[in-house]
Order: sequence, then C-alpha cells, then structure tokens
Amino acid sequence: MGEKRSKISIIGGGSWGIALAVLLHKNGHEVTVWSALEAEIWMLRENHEHRMLPGVKLPEDMAFTADDHEAVEGRDLLVMAVASSYTRATSHRLKPYVAEGQKILNVAKGIEESTLMTLSEIIEEEIPQADVAVMSGPSHAEEVGRGMPTTIVVGAKSRDTAEYIQNLFMNEVFRVYVSPDILGMELGGALKNVVALAAGIADGLGYGDNTKAALITRGITEIARLGTAMGGKFETFCGLTGIGDLIVTCASMHSRNRRAGILIGQGKTCDEAMAEVKMVVEGVYSAKAAMALAAKYQVQLPIIEQVNQILFQGKSADQAVRELMLRDKKIEVSDVLWPV
Repeated sequence: MGEKRSKISIIGGGSWGIALAVLLHKNGHEVTVWSALEAEIWMLRENHEHRMLPGVKLPEDMAFTADDHEAVEGRDLLVMAVASSYTRATSHRLKPYVAEGQKILNVAKGIEESTLMTLSEIIEEEIPQADVAVMSGPSHAEEVGRGMPTTIVVGAKSRDTAEYIQNLFMNEVFRVYVSPDILGMELGGALKNVVALAAGIADGLGYGDNTKAALITRGITEIARLGTAMGGKFETFCGLTGIGDLIVTCASMHSRNRRAGILIGQGKTCDEAMAEVKMVVEGVYSAKAAMALAAKYQVQLPIIEQVNQILFQGKSADQAVRELMLRDKKIEVSDVLWPV
C-alpha cells in the first residue's frame, strides 16, 4: 500500500514527530529524526523511547541527529514537526540545505501571532524553493504511536505531491485522504485548539455533556465562519480537519489544550496551567491571532473572544460562560426564513 522505500527526516523530536517516525519506519522507509536539542537526541539514542510515549519502542536502525545538513541533504521528504512557535526559526535554519523542489510536510498546527500567517505560509516564505504540504486531522500521537486506527488528510498545491505523501504514510491503520484546501485545513487545525481550551475550561468548572456539545457545535460554526471568509472551503470544516479534529481535541485527555483548559477552569492562571501540562499549548498562541483575523475579516467569534479574555484579560471563567449564555437572541440557520 505504501510508496517505495524513501529517505525521510522528521524535523522535531517531540511526541508527534516520533509517532510519525515509528509509522513511517513500519511502512519500510529509512527514517532519521532531527532535533535542535542535543539532550533530546541523546535520550532517543540511549533509550529508543520518547518519555511522552512510554512503551512505544523505536527501532535500532532509526537514526537520530542534531546536524542540519545530515537531516536535510538527499531526503525525499522532510516532515516539519516542531511546535508552531519554532516553525519560522527552524525553517530559516534549514533553508541553506533544502534543494529546489524538495518536499516539506508540515504537521504542526498554529497561526503566527505577529504576521497572522499559517505555518505553511511561514515555511514557504523562509524556504521558497521547497514544495510545501500539510497534514492534519484527529490524530493523537499517543494513539498513532501504538498503531490505533487513525484517519487524516494531506493538503498540497499539486495532486501529485498530495498523492505521493499519501502513499508514504498510508497503511492498514493509518488512512490518508488528500485535499487541495491547504488554507482551510490549517485554519481548522489551529482554531480548534482555542475551542478545546474553552471545552476544558467548561470541564474544569464542572459543567456536563450539554455544555461540551454546545461548545463543539458552536465552535465549528465560528471556525467555519472565519475560515470561509478567508477563502477556505466550507466542506473542509465539515470534515476530518474541521469537526473531526475539533471533536477529538475537545473530548480527549490526550489533548494538552483541553487539559490546560481544565486547570484554568479550576482557577489556575494561563501560565500556571501551561507549566503543569509541561507541553506546548498551541491554543494559547493561536487565540490572539484568531481575534486579529476576526477583526480583519469582520466576523464574530464569541467563544474565541471569551477565551482570549480569560487567558489575557483576567476575566473569570464563570463570568465568561454567563456572557455567552446571555448574548442577544439569534436564529441558528441564518439564510432560511419561515414562510410568510
């Protein structure tokens, strides 16, 4: 089912990059893991296991390096798996070694606050010679690393690139669809993290399933409202990289955004919650960018607005919920009218 044996480097030694490294190695590819952190490379070489993926053993013939040139030269695909806040710096660092037309697949999710650029746009700006694609969908590293059935989407500007990457990753437990809507995919992947913070905050406040269902449903409405205004396809937000990714991130304890939200709902500050989660909480970095985009495209994002006020303006979580519930009355289906 997979592509012929290829040389692939995972750029980033976090749990998601390692889970994909294990998957690609099982598909028969030659895999190298790169990290800017020497200590992380040492840990992976010595233990052949990532501390965030206990029990997921790394094969003896998987290579680990902190050398930029070694990781990039001659590779058929670079999988960019660094946290969103490091995407620009890592891309700038690797640019001198990337060949014309070399394929880079971004698997992180986020929006750069200072520029409002998606991560693929950042990579294209820093490495203009690359052929950049994205992969997104409901896919916790903890489950992918253990071979649990997962379905995901690859987006690329050309169908050939999308299908090439599809063939590299696809196997009996990892189903891959393709899409040309890179923008919609990236917006869904970034903004769902902000809504997941809201879902976690509701859990921390002790609210129930009714509240969670409302947040997920109205959350995807907000994401689609902004995404389509920016040029994304509505169908994308109804699919795996929209509602699919939102459901898994709002419902699972694997989700660092939900876990951080729970702590905030229980009374901790944003900084305290991130410190306790001990992983990058991407929704915190995307929240301000989402509001800047909402202002630019003149769309309303009431849930995401309240999350921003909780995170950055000191609003209490229960007050934010009250304000959401007491907003002006609305009609849910705005373009359908009752007959006269």
